Amino acid sequence: MEKVKEKKETDEEKDVKDTDKGPVMEITHLSKGFDAKQILKDINLTLNKGENLVVLGKSGTGKSVLIKCIVRLLEPDKGKIKVFGKDMSALKDTELNDMRKKIGFLFQHAALYDSMSVRDNLKFPLRVSDKTDKEKEDLVVEMLESVGLADAIDKMPSELSGGMQKRIGLARTMILKPEIILYDEPTTGLDPVTCKEISNLILEVQKKYKTSSIIITHDMECARTTSNRMVVMKEGVVVAEGTYKELQKSEDEWVRSFFE
Repeated sequence: MEKVKEKKETDEEKDVKDTDKGPVMEITHLSKGFDAKQILKDINLTLNKGENLVVLGKSGTGKSVLIKCIVRLLEPDKGKIKVFGKDMSALKDTELNDMRKKIGFLFQHAALYDSMSVRDNLKFPLRVSDKTDKEKEDLVVEMLESVGLADAIDKMPSELSGGMQKRIGLARTMILKPEIILYDEPTTGLDPVTCKEISNLILEVQKKYKTSSIIITHDMECARTTSNRMVVMKEGVVVAEGTYKELQKSEDEWVRSFFE
């Protein structure tokens, strides 16, 4: 794997390293296939505390499979995923459910419940919590305000634009105050202005809630805006790692092609 190094660091990159307290996630020798087709091949990567890690690669290279393995929506064939020092594969159902509360997952198409209002969509993850009705309502309002859509609380998903649905999806993801967020193509299908708004919102969430995130994206502007660090995948393998600027200057022509 090519690892590009650059002597100079931006102030933003230094800030991330200065506040780093070690990895919140460690993935080692991860492999996953379906029938005879191998999708992930010996993946090794870490996610550090407070970091936005962008995973870049062409369609079909295994990016979405990777994050589904992290939360055990898919079971890996080989390898280990440790989150907050715990082996995900060793967790029993109750422990896994508790861990999943610490990991927010923003699906590619927001995945809102069409038959529920925005309010009820956000309350859904709180259904088994011990919070009072008022506490739940206050939390819904807080999350909607954080994504700039407090006035949409009584709307139905069908009344929302694609960008608004993404924002509501993020608000629902944030309602349990996760420490890690997995973003699956957060700007796909959106116009350039809305893409920029979503990218800036990801940064705001990182800053306000001190989240650590893995961001799967094809959107190079989103990658540039949101990433502290990036990895590039090719045919199920991580082939390069570095900051946006470092990878932009990669000696690997295939890696550089993403930035042209």
